[in-house]
Amino acid sequence: MKSDFLEALESRVLICDGAMGTMLYEAGISFDHCFDEINLSHPEIVKKIHEAYIDAGADIIETNTFGGNRQRLGHHGLEEKLIEINQTAVRLAKEVAGKKHKQLGKKIFVAGSVGPLGKPLEPIGKITQEEARQYFAEQISVLAENEVDVILIETMSDLNEAKAAVLAARSVTALPVIAQMSFNDEGKTLMGNKPLEVAKALKDAGANVVGANCSVGPQILLEVMERMSATENVHFSVQPNAGLPRYVGGRYIYLASPDYFGEYARMFVAAGVGMIGGCCGTTPEHIRQIRKSVGESKPVREKKIRIAADVDESPNEKSVEKLSSSSLIEKFKQKKFVVSVELDPPRGLNYDKVIEGAILCKKNNVDAVNIADNPLAKAGMTPLAMASLIKQNIHIETILHFSCRDRNLLAMQSELMSAHVLNIRTVLAITGDPPVVGDYPNATGVFDVDSIGLLKLMTNLNQGIDLAGKSIGSTTNFFRACAINPTAVDMTREFDRYEEKIAGGAEFAMSQVMYDLKKLEEFTKRFRGRIPVMLGIMPLKNAKHANFMHFEIPDIKIPDAIRDRMAKAGDKGQEEGVRIAKEFLKEAKDMVDGTYVMPPFNKFEMAFEVLSVL
Repeated sequence: MKSDFLEALESRVLICDGAMGTMLYEAGISFDHCFDEINLSHPEIVKKIHEAYIDAGADIIETNTFGGNRQRLGHHGLEEKLIEINQTAVRLAKEVAGKKHKQLGKKIFVAGSVGPLGKPLEPIGKITQEEARQYFAEQISVLAENEVDVILIETMSDLNEAKAAVLAARSVTALPVIAQMSFNDEGKTLMGNKPLEVAKALKDAGANVVGANCSVGPQILLEVMERMSATENVHFSVQPNAGLPRYVGGRYIYLASPDYFGEYARMFVAAGVGMIGGCCGTTPEHIRQIRKSVGESKPVREKKIRIAADVDESPNEKSVEKLSSSSLIEKFKQKKFVVSVELDPPRGLNYDKVIEGAILCKKNNVDAVNIADNPLAKAGMTPLAMASLIKQNIHIETILHFSCRDRNLLAMQSELMSAHVLNIRTVLAITGDPPVVGDYPNATGVFDVDSIGLLKLMTNLNQGIDLAGKSIGSTTNFFRACAINPTAVDMTREFDRYEEKIAGGAEFAMSQVMYDLKKLEEFTKRFRGRIPVMLGIMPLKNAKHANFMHFEIPDIKIPDAIRDRMAKAGDKGQEEGVRIAKEFLKEAKDMVDGTYVMPPFNKFEMAFEVLSVL
C-alpha cells in the first residue's frame, strides 16, 4: 500500500520547511550548543519554528534531529539521551502538525531528519560500513517507531555514507525514504561524485526520493537537479542554501533573497523536482515565496529543461608523468642507519636561517631534513612551501610533516597531490596538536580524520585513486611515515594505534623525542622488525628547558637523573645536554634503524655534535 506522502508527492509539488539551525541561532541558541538538545531544554522554541514554517506554506516539517545520531550526540556527552531527544523531537513536530491540520484542513507531513555521522567512514576514517548502518538504524528506528511520515536523509557528502543511511532505513522501516546529498560549486560532492551517479546509487539503495541540499545556493543546485533528472522511476527533491554565507559583524549572513528563491522554485518544478524547501540561511519568508511561486503546481513528468549527460572527466593517464621515489627507501632496504635533522619553518617570511640549516645538514652528510608542521599549534610557513624551497636549492631529501589539524579532507587531497608534483615523496602523517595549546586558541581544529585516516588517504593516492575511488591519472609514490610514542601514558592505546597505522600503510615510523632507554627497549622487544623506526632525539639546552619538556609537553618524560644532571650543569647546560643525547644515541642505535635530531631553538650545531657519535 502506497503511503500518504508518496501519493501526495505524485499529485502536487510539496513544499518543505527551511533551516532549523538558522532559526535556532536567531532565537539566541549559540552554535556550540547541541541543537538537538533544544528539544528537551527549550521545546517551545522548536514548536514556534515549526509553526512559522507551516504558516509560511510548508507541507512538510523536519524534526529537529539532524545531529541525533550516537556519534554526533557523543560530541556533547548526550549519547545516552539519543532515544529521548529523537522521541521528543517527533512529538513536538507531530503536535504542531496536528494542530495546523485542524486549522488549515490539510495534512502536514513530518519528516524524520537524519544527518551525517560527523566522522568519515572507511577507508579514510575508522567507521566501517556496517557500523555506520548500525548508527543510522538506531536513530531511524526511534523516528519510525514514533510515527514520522517519511525519513529524510540529508547533507551527506560521502556517497558511501548516504547509501549506508538508506540501507539502514530500509532495514528497520517501510516508510518512504528521501536521500539528499550536498554538492559544491562544481556540481560534485565533496568526494567527487556527479549528480547522475548519486541519483542512481541512492535509488538502487532503496530511496524513493533523491535530491540535493545545503552547501550552495539555488543556481548551482538547479543544474545538479537537471542532471539528476535523467534517472527514471524516482522522485526528486531540493533544499538549497540561501546562497553562500558572508561573515558580517560577528555572524554569518546569507544573501539569497526570498524573491530570488521564489524565481528558482519555478525552474526547479520545470526540471522535474517534486519537493522544494530550503537549507542553511533560509527562513519562513523564503518558504513563503516558494509557496507563492509554486502554488499547488502539479509535478512535471516531461522535463522542459534538458542538459547534457555527465561526461567522464577522469584525468588523462598518459598526461601525468610519474616522478622519482624517496631516496630513503633504498637506504632502509640496505640497512643503512638513516639520519635526519628537524627544521622548523619560520614564523614569518624570512626563511634564510632554515635554508642555512639545510645547507649545513647537506655538508654534514645528513640523509634528510624533516620539516615540522606548525608544532605546538604555533603558526608558521607551511612545511610544503619550505620543503619545496629546500628541494629546489639544496637537493636533499625532505620528510614532510603533514598535520590533520588544519586541513579538511578536500584540502588534504589537494595538498598531497601538490606535494607529489613538487617532487616531495616522504610524508609523516600526524594528527596534530589541538589549537588550544598554541598561539591562536580560538582557532578551530579540523580533524576530519586522524593520522590513520591520512595514511589511508595516501595509500589510496599511491594506488591512483582519490577519495571517491576515481582515477587521478597516475599513481603517486609517497613513502609514508607514522609517529609512535613509546613513552605515552596509555601504552595499550598507543600500541593499538601503531598496529592500525601499519595496517593503514605506514612504511616507517618516527618516535617521539625520547630520554628513557628502558621504554625504548620495551617498544623494540614488541615491534622490532615490523617497519623501520627512526628515534627522536632532542639535546637539552639547560635545566629550564629540561623542566619545560618534562612538565609542560604532553607525553614527554625526562628521567629524574637526567634533569638532575642538567640542574648541576648550570651555565654549561648546553654541553651537558649534548653529552646526554650522545650517550643515549650511542646506547640506543642498535635498537632502531635511524634517528632524527631536533636541535632546540634552531641551534643546528647541537644536532651535528650529537650525530658525531655515529
